[in-house]
Amino acid sequence: MFCNWGSRLILIVILGALPLAALAQNAALSRADASAAKSDAPATESPAHKAPAVFPEYKAGEGDTLQISVWKEPDLSKTVMVRPDGMVSLPLIGEVKVMGLTSGEIQELVASKLKTYVLSPRVTVEITEIRSRRVFITGEVVHPGLYPLAGPTTVLQLIAQAGGFTPFAKRKNIVILRQENGHQVKFPCNYPDVVRGRNPEENISLLAGDTVVVP
Repeated sequence: MFCNWGSRLILIVILGALPLAALAQNAALSRADASAAKSDAPATESPAHKAPAVFPEYKAGEGDTLQISVWKEPDLSKTVMVRPDGMVSLPLIGEVKVMGLTSGEIQELVASKLKTYVLSPRVTVEITEIRSRRVFITGEVVHPGLYPLAGPTTVLQLIAQAGGFTPFAKRKNIVILRQENGHQVKFPCNYPDVVRGRNPEENISLLAGDTVVVP
């Protein structure tokens, strides 16, 4: 009798442990699936793609996005894009020509026009997206693509913004392509030499529309 009860007890313990083992296995599989899903998920945008801070001397151009804020006047604050005619449309004051002006100059202009409607208006202007002045980098860099030209930028600085070279980059044979008077002009850049202080003139300052090719 004792043996029969003992056998039954062992059987009950084993049967009771099976669901627990199954739960543990399912939990482990769920964690593995979550980990796999995380690894398969698209990577977020690299910091290299983020626009650098806009220099105070930067002048707004066509397609640039401006955040214009008027202190304590939310109805007068607005995000606008510079149109091809260089104008933006703002509440109360209407059309304002901002192309070719710095953010500081736009602040003063908008504030002066608002004085007719607002007592001592306090205006801040931030250029949040640059589309009028961009450069392109292609080839063996980590993040090829278009980059805003927010201020003076050299070839080496653009390469750094693009995340640096891939292992296959031919660093001695970099070429900068530029359009001048309807013709394409090529500027060579030997990266190792420039880094060592030789031929520093090859680390040219980029202009809007330039393309840097890293073979």
